[in-house]
Order: sequence, then structure tokens, then C-alpha cells
Amino acid sequence: MNKVTSKDGTVIAFDAQGAGPALILVDGALGYRALGFSSGLVKLLAPHFKVYAYDRRGRGDSGNTLPYAVDREVEDIAALIQDAGGSAYLYGISSGACLALEAASRLGGWVKKLALYEAPYRFDEGARADWLKYREDLSKLLAAGQRGDAVVLFMKFVGTPAEMIGGMRQSPMFPMFEAAAPTLAYDAACIGKDRTVPARRAAGVTARTLVMNGDASFPFMHDAAAAIAKAIPHAEHLVLKGQRHDVSAEALAPVLVEFFAKP
Repeated sequence: MNKVTSKDGTVIAFDAQGAGPALILVDGALGYRALGFSSGLVKLLAPHFKVYAYDRRGRGDSGNTLPYAVDREVEDIAALIQDAGGSAYLYGISSGACLALEAASRLGGWVKKLALYEAPYRFDEGARADWLKYREDLSKLLAAGQRGDAVVLFMKFVGTPAEMIGGMRQSPMFPMFEAAAPTLAYDAACIGKDRTVPARRAAGVTARTLVMNGDASFPFMHDAAAAIAKAIPHAEHLVLKGQRHDVSAEALAPVLVEFFAKP
């Protein structure tokens, strides 16, 4: 395990594998190194890049200086880029894609290329009302210290079947989810107050960008990916056949290698 210190003094833990251009992986909600969500992808990418897998603040071995702000998470990524020599590629998935987009819009030339998979933005009014209710309920549960219930709320919100949630509550992994539960509010902040594509900030991204979604995923993910690709000046939109929100590393890795390896 390696560590860098972010601008506000927060220690950010990371692993780095491989050699070549630096590629930083930005996890989505509840993801961090100990859970191994990115381990398969790291193994497939490490022959081509120096791959950084890190614990976002508040998770795993990283610190959690309060109060939270999305700016602080962008500074965490900046610290990792500095460790990498001053420039890097970024890949983000789900709410991590929202954070990666924010970082690319603010860090300019430090981010050489950007790849995003299924940033969960939505546009319909019903979804906006549901999002506001979710954030309100999440805040109440976290304020009351009900971390397990906050995790369940999140799982229900993203469409996890009830029988799967029941099984997960009994699994050895659930305490790890509970430990990271306060960061669900951080992911919500990265997605935004109204859950729509931040078109103005996206327009400021200078890095060449690949925006992806799976054709077996939720329909709104395609709409979001298309809107992001339209908003970013140098972006392309790619649909991965047969892939859902939990995209397979075997399907994703060759796409990322080809994109990031292009001159």
C-alpha cells in the first residue's frame, strides 16, 4: 500500500501496479480496494499502464477530513496525478465517472485522456423527485448513525432485488459496506443536486474522452452517455454489447487499452 497527502492534509491510500503511462481508476459508490471491485480490471490493464487503484476519502485506508466537498475529492485525484509525475489518464465508473468528469474539467492538462462508464445522470422530472427524496432519506439515516439502513436504502434505490439485499446483509462483506456508508452522501454530491449532466463543466473538459454505456443496462444510462458525449468537445460515445451497469472487466479492458494507447 502507498499513500499520498491531499491538499487539505487527508491521507489517500493507493496501490500501483504495472509500468507505463499512469491510469487512475475512480470507483463508484461503496467501492474501495479491499472489496476488490477493480482487481480484475487492474490485472488486465497493468501490462499496458501503471494502474492506480485508490481508496476514495472516507473509505478503506484513506482519511476523511471534514467537512466534505467535491473539490476535496478532486484534490485527492490531483495528489495522485502529482505522484504519477504530473499527468495521467482517468477512468471512472458510475458515480466515480461523475467525479472523474469533475476532475477533468478542473485539472485541465493534468488529465491527458478520460474514460467514463455509465455516469448515472437522469433527465425526467419523476427521477428528479425520487433523487431528492433519496438524498433526504439518506441524510436522515446517516445523521442517526443507521449505516446499515443507509446501505439498504442505496441498494433499493439502484434497483437491487429484495432477496439479494437480504443475502448481502448476512454476508461477511456487509460490515465493509456499513463502514463506507457515510460516503454514499459523497457520491450523491458528485452526481449533483438535480442529477442532470453538468453540461457547462463538461464543455470545459479538454481531454479526449470516451463515454460508454452497456446495451443491457438501464435505458437512461444510454441517454446520459449520449448527453455527456455531446457536451464534451472531444468525446466519442461507445455502446458495449451485452454489458450492464456491472460491466465485466474482460469486456471493458480491451476497450480502455485501445482508447488510452492511441496516440
